[in-house]
Amino acid sequence: MEAAANATAGGYSRYGSTVHKQVYIYGSLDKSPTELTRNYGMAWGIGGWLLTPFLGKIGLEGILRLRERVAAGLKTTFASTYAAEVSLSEALALDSLAAYAQQATGQKYLIRPDLDH
Repeated sequence: MEAAANATAGGYSRYGSTVHKQVYIYGSLDKSPTELTRNYGMAWGIGGWLLTPFLGKIGLEGILRLRERVAAGLKTTFASTYAAEVSLSEALALDSLAAYAQQATGQKYLIRPDLDH
């Protein structure tokens, strides 16, 4: 974004563009420190974002609109793949716990209570 903003800038500014850039960090699967490479000027912000407080802010009507949007896009926009599908009892097995406790990218587990008998 900063490169694009500077391409149309009227002149050089040691502080970069005046276009505000905003980054949101969702969740905390990666426990390492957040590192920022300061090549985006001085007009920027960073914040955290979690789903539950957001849903509280938008109320029931907003939640229902989002639910419809997600349901409509389950096979496209919101499609997911899983490393494994496990029953509820399998999810409690030590080997499954060890696998999904790693919180690794591309290693989501889908817990399927309907697989239990």
